[in-house]
Amino acid sequence: GTEVAKDAAAMVLTDDNFATIVKAVENGRNLYRNIKYAIQFLLSGNFGAILAVLYASIAGLPVPFAPVHLLFINLLTDSLPAIALGVEPHTSDVMSILTKDFLSKIGLEGLVIGVMTMISFLTGYHQDGALLGSTYAFGTLCLARLFHGYNCKSDHPVIFTKRFFNNKWMQGAFALGAILITAVLTIPGLHQVFKVETLNFEQLGTVYLYAFACFPIIQLLNNNMGKCLLVVRGLTINIL
Repeated sequence: GTEVAKDAAAMVLTDDNFATIVKAVENGRNLYRNIKYAIQFLLSGNFGAILAVLYASIAGLPVPFAPVHLLFINLLTDSLPAIALGVEPHTSDVMSILTKDFLSKIGLEGLVIGVMTMISFLTGYHQDGALLGSTYAFGTLCLARLFHGYNCKSDHPVIFTKRFFNNKWMQGAFALGAILITAVLTIPGLHQVFKVETLNFEQLGTVYLYAFACFPIIQLLNNNMGKCLLVVRGLTINIL
């Protein structure tokens, strides 16, 4: 009878300490939160890319990304930071039940990434044509999504806090991703493979600047998310 009851139970206590239930719920919510952070990272980054391509199409501009760019983005920025967010250290703040407009937050973050990507594209486009613009956009989107991984570590700003450095997997994912995209943009032998223009130090700095700009902007918006969600909620309702 006891074994049958265990099989039928939604929860089985391993001891007679009811505090175990609290720990189990906390652990489950932390796992759920990390999955949510990974989803937030993937959806907001991809939404930014969609907005960039949509804007280019409407404005009659050249396509900002080559097929190989999208493949590289999917292999690099859709994998390493998302996996790292899945092992984000557990915290106790998940035990408080707070309602969040998750889709609006994703839309707002994606909008920031998309706008900065297109600003970068237009900068390169006006400097030396479509190829440089595409290179700028590709580099900015990749790096912006790497920086964006830190935005997805918490519902609150993490800049200038200990939580910014508390996940060694995130540090490794960012470092490896930054090295790979920098190599693609600066090593001459790779420009034909990845359909990019080899960048000099100044051009590379411009790409990094545009990409990094997304990070403090989103951190600032997250700090004032209550007001921002009112605006984005209205835009989301109108679009849907």
